[in-house]
Amino acid sequence: MIDKTVPDAAAAVAGIPDGATVMIGGFGRAGQPVELIDALIAQGAGDLTIVNNNAGNGDTGLAALLAAGRVRRIVCSFPRQSDSWVFDDLYRSGRIELELVPQGNLAERIRAAGAGVGAFYSPTGVGTQLAEGREHRVIDGREYVLEYPIRADYALVSARKGDRWGNLVYRGTARNFGPVMAAAATTTIAQVDEIVPLGALDPEGIVTPGIFVDRVVSVGERAWLDDGVFVGGVDREGRAAS
Repeated sequence: MIDKTVPDAAAAVAGIPDGATVMIGGFGRAGQPVELIDALIAQGAGDLTIVNNNAGNGDTGLAALLAAGRVRRIVCSFPRQSDSWVFDDLYRSGRIELELVPQGNLAERIRAAGAGVGAFYSPTGVGTQLAEGREHRVIDGREYVLEYPIRADYALVSARKGDRWGNLVYRGTARNFGPVMAAAATTTIAQVDEIVPLGALDPEGIVTPGIFVDRVVSVGERAWLDDGVFVGGVDREGRAAS
């Protein structure tokens, strides 16, 4: 019997070693697997390379992982924003490496890894420092730069529901990078609000098939906004969510 469920977040991230490359889903706070990140902090793995859309918000989730000194290098599109003070301090003091990747290229490089694409040409970044030292080619009169896939040892993603086979469905914009990251990692770990019986998920609505998922853990019902952002039990005005 196939059963990919694990009892808790600590069991889900067990075995992630020092030096691993870890993709972490999320678009800012939307879809960020906070419980898995907290478990990874407690687990103790360090010298990590993190692939994410941004470099953390405030002091929780990914920012807390950075603040704990566990990340050697981060690959992302938006490292700086109004609440990225943890990353800012680490980068300015030379304690973290950054590979900046335009968002479209980031998504496609991850997708290419999952699809088995060896490399692809993109016009994004041509003529900027991001394209220096890379192979260029003119195709139909337009200049492109060669981009390579981004693969990972592990992916941590957050979904709304899953079953014991690892099939996943998402909520709103919380979907973001989850599906492509799940396909691009050797081991994919998913946290869900609820694990449902086999057959409870509409096959036409499954976004990430279980073949791409290795471990599933239920973290319990979370409070969500309509756009898929988990807000830790409060609504937009800071009132307790019902």
